[in-house]
Amino acid sequence: MRKLVFAVVLFGVLALSSCNSLKQMVKLAEQQELTVVPSPLEVHGGKVAFDMSANLPVKMLKPGKVYTINTFYQYGDSRTEVGSIEFNADDYPNANDTEPRVTESFSFDYTPDMKSGDLMIQGVAKDPRNGKTANTAEMKVAEGIITTSLLVEDVYFTAYADHGYNNQEELIPTNVAFFFTQGSPSLRSSEIRSDRGENLTAFIAEKNVTRSVTITGTHSPEGSERVNADLSVNRAKAIETFYRRQMRKYDYKGLADSIDFVLKDVVEDWSGFKAAIRDYDAITEAQKKEALDIVNGTGSFEEKEDDLQRLSFYKKLFNDIYPDLRNAKTEILTVKEKKTDAEISILAKQIANGEAPADTLSDEELMYAATLTPSLEEKKAIYEAATKEADTWNSHNNLGAVYLDMAAAADDQATMNSQVEAAVAQLEIAAKQKETVEVHNNLAVANLMQGNDEKAMEHISKAASMGSSDANTTQGVNSVKAVLEIKNADYQAAISSANAGSDVAENHFNKGLALLLNKDYANAITAFEQAAEKKEDYALANYCAAIAAVRNDKVADAAEYMLKAVKADPSLKQMAVNDLEFTNVSSNPAFQAALK
Repeated sequence: MRKLVFAVVLFGVLALSSCNSLKQMVKLAEQQELTVVPSPLEVHGGKVAFDMSANLPVKMLKPGKVYTINTFYQYGDSRTEVGSIEFNADDYPNANDTEPRVTESFSFDYTPDMKSGDLMIQGVAKDPRNGKTANTAEMKVAEGIITTSLLVEDVYFTAYADHGYNNQEELIPTNVAFFFTQGSPSLRSSEIRSDRGENLTAFIAEKNVTRSVTITGTHSPEGSERVNADLSVNRAKAIETFYRRQMRKYDYKGLADSIDFVLKDVVEDWSGFKAAIRDYDAITEAQKKEALDIVNGTGSFEEKEDDLQRLSFYKKLFNDIYPDLRNAKTEILTVKEKKTDAEISILAKQIANGEAPADTLSDEELMYAATLTPSLEEKKAIYEAATKEADTWNSHNNLGAVYLDMAAAADDQATMNSQVEAAVAQLEIAAKQKETVEVHNNLAVANLMQGNDEKAMEHISKAASMGSSDANTTQGVNSVKAVLEIKNADYQAAISSANAGSDVAENHFNKGLALLLNKDYANAITAFEQAAEKKEDYALANYCAAIAAVRNDKVADAAEYMLKAVKADPSLKQMAVNDLEFTNVSSNPAFQAALK
């Protein structure tokens, strides 16, 4: 019985000793050093990450005891458990002489209601042998969260596929050749009555809108240099004379003055002969080589002519090849007939309203018509008609793009969601028919609008990897990509994308934001200033320039930028008052004056 009493007494002594040790640990914990970096906390890529270093005073850790620092974020009536740092006395045998030190990394997911709050800790001293604990008071170690990274401006660039219609003037070439007898520049009546002559006469009679008539006179390889030169130019003149006579016959009047006649004479040129002999099958390959060796060899034009005449098969060349070289070739460039933009626009609206057959316009003309109206409703109606008539990837893509533009212009979230869903339906049809830069860009924008940043990044990465021959599309893709890279906290990549992005205010702003978050404050300010130049009264650009100036210890500059910001948008005054970016300058007179 005495042993039992002794044991109970001993246990009570040990328990009392344990409690005293725990209380001593908690008391000494008041001297612990806790450092949080960054402080205030910051959100990047949707997460709040920080490092916390804890130094305990010497002699705080008692043998056999454990001290745990529990960390949590308190905001309003809510708290989020973050993690803990544990000191086990057994791991620190020199705790009576040396401060136990630990640094741990933590992170937690950010939600909008967390902006105002505190990072808190509570120390817990524990005796693992009996489970007894003693707690410190809850202590604040960091205040609030800086949310500058969330100021990224969404860029809803929509990529329209090429309509394929050329609305510029197009010239159609018409070619005809007349042939002459040996040594003669005269245009024979038999040539005029030939099918070639009659077709040219009919062509001239139609009074096609003509820009130029180029006539090239040639000769066969015979005769002196002077004779050959005269033959070539005079054969060209003969065709011009015939052409002008026909224009007078068909009463061209002032139309003739707008036609540019260009006469060319080809003298002592062997290219026509070489081409003809290569296709000539009445002589052997060896004989062809023999003739070509002469032409390609040394000597004057006339000397080569004489050498050809000595060939055993010269008569064949003279009878079969030479006649086709005595000609004047004419190329007439006429303007292709096209509907005017006004005609195309009217017909497209009639097709969209069911008032005209779908084939009244070509697929290309119908797609082009959508670019002629600023009305998104009219564009939608035209592209809907195009999807029904052509059912091509680009018609579905462009209809999807219109829905995205309508979503961006929507006044309420419900309408925006509805338009985005309609866009996705069209873009998925387009993607099944053909995966293109335009389709993947637009799917990225649709997912960005829906808040699905991960899927948006997948699509914009595909679009960027495909590349585009259209500079506007390439720049637009990069602008969207920069947005998503900032949201992913990949700031260096975002800077590169924004550099290759569109020359618009929002892209310059996002470049500035990425530079700011990458701690390149001077260049960030430059980018924000460029954004403000592109967009009048761009309050947010000046607000962020003020942030960059504060971080760069340029308080006077920060006050100037803030003054511009609140002048353009007075609501930014309260935002600045609550923004932890400006805590260190809140008492500066110039900065205070900017917020009045």
